[in-house]
Amino acid sequence: MPATEPAEAIVPGERDEWLEADGLGGFASGTASGLRTRRYHALLLTATRPPTGRVVLVNGFEAWVGTGSGTFALSTQRYHPDVLYPRGFEAIQTFTTEPWPTWTYRLADGAEIRQEILVDPDACETLLRWQRVTGEGSCRLTLRPLLSGRDYHALHRENGAFDFAARCQGGNVAWRPYPDLPAIAALTNGRYAHEPAWYRQFLYAAERERGLDDIEDLASPGTFEFDLDGTRPAVMVLRVGDGLAIRASSYAERLAAQARTGRHATRSRLRGSARSYRVDRGAGSTLVAGFPWFTDWGRDTFIALRGLLLALGELETGEGILDAWAGVVSEGMMPNRFPDSGEAPEYNSVDASLWYIVAVHEFLAACEAAGRVVAEPVARRLRLACEAILSGYASGTRFGIRADRDGLLAAGAPGLQLTWMDAKVGDWVVTPRIGKPVEIQALWINALHIGATRWSPSLAQAEARARAAFRDRFIGPAGGLHDVVDVGHIPGTADASLRPNQIFAVGGLPFAILEGEAALAVVEIVERKLLTPLGLRTLAPDDPAYVGRYAGDPRARDGAYHQGTVWPWLLGPFVDAWLAVRGRSEAAKAEARARFLPPLSAHLGEAGLGHVSEVADGDSPHRPGGCPFQAWSLGEYIRIQRMLDLAPP
Repeated sequence: MPATEPAEAIVPGERDEWLEADGLGGFASGTASGLRTRRYHALLLTATRPPTGRVVLVNGFEAWVGTGSGTFALSTQRYHPDVLYPRGFEAIQTFTTEPWPTWTYRLADGAEIRQEILVDPDACETLLRWQRVTGEGSCRLTLRPLLSGRDYHALHRENGAFDFAARCQGGNVAWRPYPDLPAIAALTNGRYAHEPAWYRQFLYAAERERGLDDIEDLASPGTFEFDLDGTRPAVMVLRVGDGLAIRASSYAERLAAQARTGRHATRSRLRGSARSYRVDRGAGSTLVAGFPWFTDWGRDTFIALRGLLLALGELETGEGILDAWAGVVSEGMMPNRFPDSGEAPEYNSVDASLWYIVAVHEFLAACEAAGRVVAEPVARRLRLACEAILSGYASGTRFGIRADRDGLLAAGAPGLQLTWMDAKVGDWVVTPRIGKPVEIQALWINALHIGATRWSPSLAQAEARARAAFRDRFIGPAGGLHDVVDVGHIPGTADASLRPNQIFAVGGLPFAILEGEAALAVVEIVERKLLTPLGLRTLAPDDPAYVGRYAGDPRARDGAYHQGTVWPWLLGPFVDAWLAVRGRSEAAKAEARARFLPPLSAHLGEAGLGHVSEVADGDSPHRPGGCPFQAWSLGEYIRIQRMLDLAPP
């Protein structure tokens, strides 16, 4: 079977994924079917250097129930080449993610078993519970945990170095498979039998579809047995460390009660989803770009926090994140990746710094609206960071980033991808966009306006010059905007490719660059050519370079990433622009609610459950793809709701 083809046997619910984040960069995740389809699906995946250094410790489990009528599987596994065994998914009656992932299994003899998985925020702990809901007579649950001990991007194979040794205290057991990784503790109210075994050749269908290695071997040190008499649940708490002096049942009850209280306090499903992306970094907080494979990046953080934090009134957390980033400005640039321990920051983005200024402005505006006073030392650090960016960009910094004589911002050098359209395959930069990209000018003009009105009135002249040059140079003959002018730094050239970046001249930023007929023309051409139910295409379908499906191996997917693939986060700027040209009337908002929200609301029930995907196919039916839990996608969905005077559900 070719590496890019999906496995043939599709299990109901295997494309719908749940996420339980621990607030430290670690998480548990899986599918509604119970089948692991990704290398990232795991029960205990922890960040050793929050939010990075992620390792998988416990991947999953085998589970079966024995009653007087026989033995019934609760778990489902897929083995190479495409063998499903056992088939526990066939017994699933219901599945929900509220208040946490919960399955109800109905066995062939009529007994019902409830299974729950939840992660404790701010701790490397996963609670699993099973309880018999209906049925009589004896009922015994047997579990076999499946362990690895690997980087979360890697795969595990059978090897002689894996240490199966177990340390037991009652029903609690600890293992340390590899000396350079944390120990694993399983706190249970069951009975442990040490029976080491290797389970070989698990097949991960989602990895196969992505054209990546898809086979893994996992180790199982032994089995746990629990009596399900209907009066108390079987519990297992998986945690990092080897401390075993804990009574599992009462500890599990406390974890569940705390989790229920915390989730009730969030007041809405989307607020709970938004909190998944907030993680610790050192003494502060940051936002990860998405799960399961992204960490915290500058551009994504500054875009996402507008919806995930500011729109939800989480101003204190927003302040902490912006203040932390204020200390890493270099040569007028923000890094696009936050520096980790022992690693150098990566200053490789032209727009991350400008998005930072936008985020600071919107944070300050939200504080002003709420009557919240920002402490002078913090306000000063934010101002100095923004002024350093404006000064650095005006005078010139890395990668040819500089204010040109016309007032517009030039950027780019061969072999680099500095804008958000940053796909690169080897030496192939798919969308280099060297010169003066349209959304970079919108961001630059917004940054100048913010600087002029908040801190340095002398910037008003530079803003006026850039605005005039924008109107003179970007409007194309068809009414839309060029994507790049002075292409390759060649004066007078233009790239007329129809892309969504032009929408930022009308919406998505605090201050519009175009108004009136020019703005209406942009919105109309984007709506006609690029709008889909899940977001905007990155290239018009009639362009010869258009790729309608985001699929295949890494080269094929990266080649499609910004060549037609739909990005849901762009729907936020589009709806903002659409409302702007209609005067933001109540009638326009009502129409927008009816047109633009239902598809995204429906999408919350597929792919990353309760979240919004990173991308979707440009071609109908716009199958979601990429990262299933994407921060800026969810953030912009929340911002759309705020634009339309709705509270997040």
